Amino acid sequence: MLNELSCEISGIKFKNPLILASGILGVAPSSIVRLANAGIGGTTTKSIGPRTRFGFSNPSIIEIDDGTFLNSVGLANPGIEAFIPEIKEIKKKTNIPLIVSVFGDNPEIYAEIAKKSELAGADAIEINVSCPHAEVASIGLSAELTKKFTEHVKKAVNIPVFVKLTPNLANIIQIAKAAENGGADVIVAINTVRGLSLDIETGRPILSHGIGGLSGKAIRPIGVRCVYEIYPHVKIPIIGCGGISKWEDVLEYIYAGATAVQLGSIFSRGEDKIIEILDGLHIFLKKHNISNLQELKGKSHDFDDELEVKPKFQN
Repeated sequence: MLNELSCEISGIKFKNPLILASGILGVAPSSIVRLANAGIGGTTTKSIGPRTRFGFSNPSIIEIDDGTFLNSVGLANPGIEAFIPEIKEIKKKTNIPLIVSVFGDNPEIYAEIAKKSELAGADAIEINVSCPHAEVASIGLSAELTKKFTEHVKKAVNIPVFVKLTPNLANIIQIAKAAENGGADVIVAINTVRGLSLDIETGRPILSHGIGGLSGKAIRPIGVRCVYEIYPHVKIPIIGCGGISKWEDVLEYIYAGATAVQLGSIFSRGEDKIIEILDGLHIFLKKHNISNLQELKGKSHDFDDELEVKPKFQN
């Protein structure tokens, strides 16, 4: 089963393609250790900045429909100096890849936090240029800024650099190519989608900050579409993110061109979902006599002009 689901991303080996997304359970070492023990293939920390940040007041996250959430946490985090011992503890207690998500006030601070994370034991860096309810959102809307910030971080570290993109723009391909041109080793698509929920009695926004980021089941088709659009235009791997709640969703992202996926909102239903997804993928691959999930990567692009798929396996 491990061989069937294993993958390699920019030289980092994952026992399976399921990776914890940034922003969910990614600060406390105990949470990450619990997910590691539950079988997840890799983890990403919550975005870490240069100093303690308390974020926005509650309510900062609400479930607006079954499995769909709206959040405006505001990049709350303890700051890099306080988080360095956490990175070391996570690495000591787990044996899966650890990706540290970083943000800051300018390219130099991004690079500084990335370097400190590398020295603490991070296996890769994820650049957050796309949080929709924080200042960093403007970076990911600009190809020039995305390239600039990526270049600074890439020059500062010797480990792979992932860039997480926003769906809140007209042309995600342009931003993906800018990240690649800046030296990114991996594209992560997507971050949350800008949304708003109002109280029907008062008309006021429910979240304290007002506009937040939509995640969970509702955004899966957006995430799959973004991966599908990016895939033919970049040469680096893509990690799909957004709305995965079952093994079939993972397959959609792989078909669209992702090498692996990130999971977030699904953990509101418990970490048992990891084994449920892995078992589903294992059964599917066995049924179709497929030796490794990566054989299906990008399969949705195997169409001719009449949109007729060129089958590679039989039902």
